[in-house]
Amino acid sequence: MTIRMATLFNAAILTALGAAAILFLLWLAGPDWSIYAPASCTATRCFCELPRSGSLIVQPANSWSSLGFTFAGFLMILNARGRGWASAFPPSAAYVYGASAIFVGLGSVLLHATLTLWGQFFDVVGMYLVSAFMAVAALTKWQRLPGRTAVVLYLALCVILISLLIGIPEVRRWLFAVVLVTAIILELGFARPLRRGIRPRLYLYGMATNAVAFTIWNLDQNGQLCAPESLFQGHAVWHILGAVALWFSYLYYRSERAG
Repeated sequence: MTIRMATLFNAAILTALGAAAILFLLWLAGPDWSIYAPASCTATRCFCELPRSGSLIVQPANSWSSLGFTFAGFLMILNARGRGWASAFPPSAAYVYGASAIFVGLGSVLLHATLTLWGQFFDVVGMYLVSAFMAVAALTKWQRLPGRTAVVLYLALCVILISLLIGIPEVRRWLFAVVLVTAIILELGFARPLRRGIRPRLYLYGMATNAVAFTIWNLDQNGQLCAPESLFQGHAVWHILGAVALWFSYLYYRSERAG
């Protein structure tokens, strides 16, 4: 699939507007982030990048790299609005997936810019939106559920996940992993054989990219790949690769032929 330069340009412009909106929000709320409850990671290690105390953007590399997700999300939406859509993947579903990716990016900016508990909340919510979409998309195809039922399931799953995030925040990463692994099993084991003309290698490319990204995430988190004052951060690379992986998954869904 070829992406037009105009689409790339428009996605970049929309991403810049999203970044400007987040900057305005941060300007209203900051820059003294110490008045807010700190993110739970501050009790151990909020990744390698050295926090710039008193700055509007506490972790600049980790913050701005998060916009890779936002760019990918806008690209999904703009691509789905283009002419000649011949996929069984509904444009409306592409819009939801794209919006979820946008939320991931902006939520991640809020976490790394502030290292606050409320920033962490929005960061994790974005992850839940994406993983819930993937799980429901697989279940919908496997069980041949109607669109309205899929919407209700998606909203219900998101409400449950967000409620658990509020009530038991310490399980946030494990819960995300459980939902994501469940989604992968449902997709590759049950939904994929029912998708006409699908290109499974795109899904596998995404999984491989995520595997590399997660390896880098661990090296950064454990201080094995760490230069605290550098603008080159392993966690920032994790963001960029994660956005690439999401784009591969979108291409996978879009490759299903209608008919």
